[in-house]
Amino acid sequence: MTTTSSRFFDELAKLMTNATGAAQGLRKEVDTMVQAQVERVLNNLELVKREELDVVRDMAQKAREENDRLAARLAEVESRLQTPAPM
Repeated sequence: MTTTSSRFFDELAKLMTNATGAAQGLRKEVDTMVQAQVERVLNNLELVKREELDVVRDMAQKAREENDRLAARLAEVESRLQTPAPM
């Protein structure tokens, strides 16, 4: 009877191992499908990538700094033009 019982548990263990492997395979497949669907949705939304956003942000920062520098220079030139020249 112990041989029958032992064989039963061996078969049950094999069945559980196979079921676990199948479940893991199914999980990987579902993960892949969900990831592909999310990427498809994000591409349809035409979102920009973080790297692209960082580049544009840096360009805007440099443009702001240049604008501030030119505004200060213009104010200096205007103040010189409004001040009468000494004779």
